[in-house]
Amino acid sequence: MPSKCCLAASLAAVAIVLSVAATPARAMVCMDTSMTLDEVVDAISTQKSCQSAMKLAQDCQLTASGDVQLGAAVEKKCEADFKPGLSAAQTQAYKGEMHACDIKYRNKSGTMYISFTAFCRAEVAQRYSQRALKAAGQSAR
Repeated sequence: MPSKCCLAASLAAVAIVLSVAATPARAMVCMDTSMTLDEVVDAISTQKSCQSAMKLAQDCQLTASGDVQLGAAVEKKCEADFKPGLSAAQTQAYKGEMHACDIKYRNKSGTMYISFTAFCRAEVAQRYSQRALKAAGQSAR
């Protein structure tokens, strides 16, 4: 038979897990609409271009750790414009610029610095997309 102490601790842990699981996803106002973070990420992913994906991410940013998901969605959208066509040297340069973003705020504390890192990475991907589209004779959409 478990002791009262262990039983109480177990019940408290179960209560915490259940209360967290029952909490609805946090909503934010983006594009004059209440949206969850996942809905914003989906909206970024379905944008027609890297430029519009970045604009949406900037319009909806939280300046907190949730921006990591927004930035990653922009990276993925923008990388589709250029990543397959990069040479080995260009790939290394791209990775180097991304790493520079990763270390830029590493000694800072607070969620806003996580956001700054995410947007730094998204901006690098956006620049590479713009260059690739320009080289291909297309305008950045």
